[in-house]
Amino acid sequence: MRTRIATPSDEASVSALLLASYTNLMAKDYDAAVLAAALPRMVCANPTLLASGTFYVVDGPASLPAGCGGWTLAAPGTQAAIAGIAHLRHFATHPDCTRQGIGRLIYNQCRDAAKLAGATRFQAYASLTSVRFYAGVGLQFIRNFDITMGGDVKLPAALMEGAI
Repeated sequence: MRTRIATPSDEASVSALLLASYTNLMAKDYDAAVLAAALPRMVCANPTLLASGTFYVVDGPASLPAGCGGWTLAAPGTQAAIAGIAHLRHFATHPDCTRQGIGRLIYNQCRDAAKLAGATRFQAYASLTSVRFYAGVGLQFIRNFDITMGGDVKLPAALMEGAI
């Protein structure tokens, strides 16, 4: 397995991966009503990330990628950047491919590239489902918060941070 840089042409397959991953894997950590309201806003591949050169996919054996994820210097939803801090973004693994090292492979690609860009720390707005993954790559829990998904939809999340 290896990562490759995503391109805008990956939009449909990354969106399908996000839908499969988040629908299946997040169901055990979130109330069904919260998830139903949040998923339509979460499962669309971000065109800016796909064109950034810092978003990666691991191609799977079928037509869907086995995993995806990336990083940016700007915080999610803003253009604000703090020197030395990079943000992990939109990680997902296909439910049939979990526990195979795909997320760690993408994380390592992000880590190496972010270091080259001068980042010394990562932050992640982690879903409750992904807290264990981010802790496993060395990020520490900072605090719980809600991500506003538009309107009155709020998704419980955790801010995670750690040295690169």
